[in-house]
Amino acid sequence: MRWTRGGASRVMVGRDRELGQLTELAASGQSRVAVIAGEPGVGKTRLIQELLATLGSEYAVLVGTAEPGSLSRPYEVLLDAVDGRPGVEESQLDALADPDRSPVERLHAGLALVDDFVGERPAVIVFEDLHWADSESAALFERIADSGGSRLLIGTYRPDEVTSRQPIAALLARLGRRYAVTHLGLERLTESDTAALLATITGSPVPYRSVVAFQQRTGGNPFFLEELMRGHENDSLEVLGEQPLPWSLAEVLRRQVDELQPSVRRIVEAAAVLGHRVPFDLLAAVTGAGEDELIAALRELVVLGVLVEDQEGQDDFHFRHSLVREAISARLLGREQRRLHEAALEALLAAGGSDPAMVALHARAAGRYDDMVAAARRGTALYLSIGSAYQALQLAEMGLEEERDDAELLAGAAQAAWLAGLLEDAVSYARRWQDRAATRSEQVEALYLLVRLAWDTEATADMEALTGEVERLIAKLPPGAEQARAMTVVAQSCLFRDEIEMAIEWADRALDLARKFDLPRVRLAALVEKGWALTERPTRSDEGRAVLADVVDQAEKLGEWVLAARALNIVVKNAGATEPAEHAEILERMRIDAERAGIESLAVAAYFEGRARVAMREGDLTAAITALELGRERDRGYQRSGRQTCYHAVFLGGLCLEAGELDRADEVIAGLRGSPYATGLILPGLDFHLACRRGDRAAAEDLLDQVFAALAEQPWRSGSQAHDLISAAVFAGFPLPTLDRMGEELLDAHVWDAARTLVEAQLGEAHGEWAKALAGYRGAADAPVLGASVRGTAHVGAARCALALTDQPREVAVGHAHAASRLLCQWRGWRVAQLEEVRARLGLTLADGVEVPAGTVLTRRERQVALLLADGLTNAELARRLFISPKTVAIHVSNILHKLGVSSRTEVADVLG
Repeated sequence: MRWTRGGASRVMVGRDRELGQLTELAASGQSRVAVIAGEPGVGKTRLIQELLATLGSEYAVLVGTAEPGSLSRPYEVLLDAVDGRPGVEESQLDALADPDRSPVERLHAGLALVDDFVGERPAVIVFEDLHWADSESAALFERIADSGGSRLLIGTYRPDEVTSRQPIAALLARLGRRYAVTHLGLERLTESDTAALLATITGSPVPYRSVVAFQQRTGGNPFFLEELMRGHENDSLEVLGEQPLPWSLAEVLRRQVDELQPSVRRIVEAAAVLGHRVPFDLLAAVTGAGEDELIAALRELVVLGVLVEDQEGQDDFHFRHSLVREAISARLLGREQRRLHEAALEALLAAGGSDPAMVALHARAAGRYDDMVAAARRGTALYLSIGSAYQALQLAEMGLEEERDDAELLAGAAQAAWLAGLLEDAVSYARRWQDRAATRSEQVEALYLLVRLAWDTEATADMEALTGEVERLIAKLPPGAEQARAMTVVAQSCLFRDEIEMAIEWADRALDLARKFDLPRVRLAALVEKGWALTERPTRSDEGRAVLADVVDQAEKLGEWVLAARALNIVVKNAGATEPAEHAEILERMRIDAERAGIESLAVAAYFEGRARVAMREGDLTAAITALELGRERDRGYQRSGRQTCYHAVFLGGLCLEAGELDRADEVIAGLRGSPYATGLILPGLDFHLACRRGDRAAAEDLLDQVFAALAEQPWRSGSQAHDLISAAVFAGFPLPTLDRMGEELLDAHVWDAARTLVEAQLGEAHGEWAKALAGYRGAADAPVLGASVRGTAHVGAARCALALTDQPREVAVGHAHAASRLLCQWRGWRVAQLEEVRARLGLTLADGVEVPAGTVLTRRERQVALLLADGLTNAELARRLFISPKTVAIHVSNILHKLGVSSRTEVADVLG
């Protein structure tokens, strides 16, 4: 038991184990994360209070609480934690709310504020009620978890109030994936714990019947128990048992408030309506109380434990427990609540109404629906402009409760839902927006978004119908801005449907109008579509990337962050021969612009996708898989629907096949079955590849007809797809006529020359045309547009062909084998198996060819891990030191042992010297 600082009981009962865990974490001297879950009143806040009471004066402590409703100002939890704290500069607080700063810059400002406050001291940082936290606060919590030093980061939340649409849902998933999180689930008190708590409150043993009665009435919730006993600590439980007990906590709290003087009761009721945190000045304005009267009332409420002053000498107060506020406000008549909200609204408007979310909340509760809708419109636009898509959506939806057909709010809701990745909501709002569009311009914009959403949700028939509608609209519109914008819609739709030449034609028509009528934003939108189309053509891909690079620069200057992010995402996916370092720089730029735009799919999903692509270009398969798993976990976390989630799984399945992790690939593929987004060649291609790698020729032959049928419906061809499937077919021993047909079906005139050359070399080698195949492999091996692993495989093929040709000296094959070793040193799976076969035929070992000594076969991260291994660190210590998950550490250690050719961790130091 622990003596507590409040409540009817002087001790905390039933939480000794949890308190011990938190105390150990705080004293560990390392960065730790703990998450406390439990229902309202179960003791989360009290447990933290007990922990803080054990800390010495050397600890820095920050405790912030989220506001209900998910409509609080960005970084509400941090602002609550530092409010009134000495040493916090106003400029730091201003930086958090500065709309001219990007979300990334504001996030870094929040981290800097925490770092400045904590300094070098050990710290305990608490984010309470994360289920109500705004998305910025959730992001900050995660970034603080990345910080080093002696810090214990604690978050509390109510599991029953977590939904997939709240930031905490994805946050919890990411925390579990990336960190060694200590999860504490607080359960209700047992019957014996209830007896101990009641005995402590009354100071005497408790009759069994009373224990049972209290346990049944309260369900073992310690807050309910304490509130039921408050004011009756010295009374006999038998006497209390003989009297009718209040059947709800609200009744108990009503009686408690009724005992207050009327003037004090009026003030606490007003405070309950205002919210969790109550500024003195706003409470004064709402109640009309004079300063002396208000101070006296607040002092009494603090003494009674109803309110707590946030900081000594400050003017903000909060309720000791949110259930107290909820119960007090619930007892008021509707008219009383409306009058208080009305007064709060007038006070906020008189102060300038700078927080449209608060204005909207109080306006709705006051029945001032015109003010509420106006604030919702203003707030929706404001939050969209600063990249806070989820807050914008919540405000738009609030306004739509009153003005269901408001086109401006529908537009904001549709755009915000799309940006936040809530595709079903976005489609619903966009359709309503289209139906109620008052102008041709609004109609075009609604159609633009609907076409995009049809692609995101793979609603091909809807996309075709919408495109036809846009084309008919174009025929009716006079030349000008609306017609040009509509043409960009068609251009985008053509791209989504792989009609590349038509997309270029429509984009050029839009560009002609943009130049004629001086439409800079339409021009940029059309250039994005044209640039994308050009990158899909091997002969014009460099031109397309140049167009997109110019668009990005101009879009960023105009603040068109959505266009800039889209253009960068296209460049990331079509990087061509871009160096990995430049590729990574483009990727980071895309993430920043996507965060400014509030595009969740690009800021998170596409970002990790891009990281996987960068790793693949560098030839680091482990890093590629790790990046993709992180991105997939975050998406899964947002229960996202649409092609992004499916693509992560497809991409990951392909990488597992690359790595030879066939059972894992099977699991990923199984997860795709039944998905409406796993269409076309996705499942037949993956199933065929898996069957081939497992040596199941019969199953692969059965699947090949499905592959050909899917190809017949697929209007585009991919060189990498052709290379992978033909490689699998060769491995499985398919006959030459089948291989030739696969080559014919998988290649077309638009496949990149380097990829075509590689596939043709594979087919030539299968036919025994060694000289032709050798030339093709050499050409592919020298093509910078191909990734490191593919070029490595080309060198392996060249080495095989050189060995088969009697006129080629052995050194030619050896040179290609060494080149392949360099390119595949961070890879594994079937490509490395082919390399090892060639090296074995040549009689090579790792020592033959100094190009792959121990120090260079490791990636930069693996070398970092290896050095720490040599120092004797455990996996858990490595994870904490490098701020990565233990699972990632285990993968790195396994790769290091394999690459260095050793069997134990202790041998790593000897190999590294």
